[in-house]
Amino acid sequence: MRRVMIIGPCGSGKSTLARDLAPRMGLPLIHMDQLGWQEGWIGTPKAELHSRLADAVAGEEWLIEGNYGSTLAPRLERADKVIYLDFPISLCLRRLLRRIISHHGRSRPDMPDNCPERFDPAFIWYVMNWNTGPRVRTEAQIAPYADKVVRIKTPGELALWREHNNLG
Repeated sequence: MRRVMIIGPCGSGKSTLARDLAPRMGLPLIHMDQLGWQEGWIGTPKAELHSRLADAVAGEEWLIEGNYGSTLAPRLERADKVIYLDFPISLCLRRLLRRIISHHGRSRPDMPDNCPERFDPAFIWYVMNWNTGPRVRTEAQIAPYADKVVRIKTPGELALWREHNNLG
């Protein structure tokens, strides 16, 4: 595995897993949130985001974590493996709330500077509705690449997968 994607609902642990796996696998780590946001919670213009992503996926080795539905296609085409943290939304919401509390007012390591963690009701609503919107779109985009996708449904399954792949 030299080109790896990690996708899943917000709060599933994509960034945490990526920060742990990238050095173990010897892969450069790319956070989609660092490409998609600029300082002060300013969204990266779509053309710039796609240009920055094109540069990243052109590389022979990478681990890219994050969803950003409009950017899945170029990553899926080049990825050797897609790790899909298909965790229950109830778990993701609990983790998301814990993240908001523990990082409130500070930028997380996977975000640009000056993007402090905050409580955003619209974002919580987005996560609550993952299964009826973003999930449907994600599933449609990954379907043609099913042979590359490792769907992991629980933290326990993730631990077993890591152990099996000597990534524990």
